[in-house]
Amino acid sequence: MEQPRRLLNKNFLLLWQGQFVSNLGSQAHNIAMMFWLKRVTDSASIIGLIMMLSMLPGVILGPIGGTFADRYSRKKIIVVCDTLAGVVVLSLAIMMFVSPEAVDLTVIWLAVVSIMLGLFSAVFRPAISASIPDLVPTDKVAAANSFNQSSSQIANLVGQGMGGILFRVLGAPMLFLVDGITYLVSAFSESFIKIPQKLPERDKSSRELIRAFAGDTAEGFRYIWRRKGMRNLFFAATFLNFFLSPIMILLPFYIEDFLHATPDWFGFFLAAIGGGSMLGFITAGAIKTYGKTRMLVVIIALFFNALAIAALGFVTAKIFSLVMGLLIGFLNGIVNINIITILQVTTPSNIRGRVFGVLGTISGGLMPIGMALAGVIADMAHQNVPAIFIASGLITALCTLIVSTNRDFREFLAYRPEQKS
Repeated sequence: MEQPRRLLNKNFLLLWQGQFVSNLGSQAHNIAMMFWLKRVTDSASIIGLIMMLSMLPGVILGPIGGTFADRYSRKKIIVVCDTLAGVVVLSLAIMMFVSPEAVDLTVIWLAVVSIMLGLFSAVFRPAISASIPDLVPTDKVAAANSFNQSSSQIANLVGQGMGGILFRVLGAPMLFLVDGITYLVSAFSESFIKIPQKLPERDKSSRELIRAFAGDTAEGFRYIWRRKGMRNLFFAATFLNFFLSPIMILLPFYIEDFLHATPDWFGFFLAAIGGGSMLGFITAGAIKTYGKTRMLVVIIALFFNALAIAALGFVTAKIFSLVMGLLIGFLNGIVNINIITILQVTTPSNIRGRVFGVLGTISGGLMPIGMALAGVIADMAHQNVPAIFIASGLITALCTLIVSTNRDFREFLAYRPEQKS
């Protein structure tokens, strides 16, 4: 199958369509989960624990998921993961409908579902990231990332904007039901995709298969380790994500207890971040930057994004919190598109899945710990969320300044397509 000539071709649009529908349901799921937990437990620690459990599989199994994406059909991986995710989430919805009084059991099953979704995501995300460059023309990879991420943010915008209202009107069980259905719809759409991929020869014995699988996974780590700029980027992302992880965990407490707003405003705030991210994706895709200019753009966006998070701790007006959310999303969108594109164009297709799998493991390695600690610290500090936001933002800004002094890090961000990777 030859390289596509158009950006918006059939296969790319089918992948986009599936992701768009699934993202709508996922946003409803996330809002329902966090506010339902807050209502029935009033514990930031429990929310942090369950969020940690949802991330651990992706962190631990990211490289293995990436190896799967390189050794097996990426299309089958994508379809199977979405199908299984739909079935698991539907089981949670059914449980809540049938036994609404079994709160403790539901909390436990919600934790189990979160772990299982994390397992599916550990394989699913590397397969998606590795597939996109093979579904569009080589010179349109950045535009494809921008389009895909922008449309995802549109889905997030709609899902998050309506999620708080729907949670208040319909309740958590109905939102979980919607999420499960959207996963299945997404899997159906993705089943018609044709993803060009040269698969390695199958080993004859299970022992040889395990040996080859382990070797492929190790090769992904070696590939990154030999490239100092890429390696430093991954480690920088690890520490930045650690200090930013408390934000999402504590947002429900920030909205209800600090801004004194309803769950609707939680959805509005997330929608503001999503809308800002979409603007950032569009901007990054439309205005192509190369070399030192792109390096400066990424570092500046990282620094001011951290300051915006710190400033959120001083905001007391609901409307101004939305403005800050819009700014945070915009800067984050610019950073994400540039970094994803650099990694995609500098990594060969046959190892791309492993690189993105390792990225998930390294960059997210400390996030589960950060989420769990955020909940514990918030409860110990009598849920003084603004102070935690200020501290997280300022520490992240300092980390950005420190990492920007690293020469290899700057040179990797300044990569030009005509250079050899």
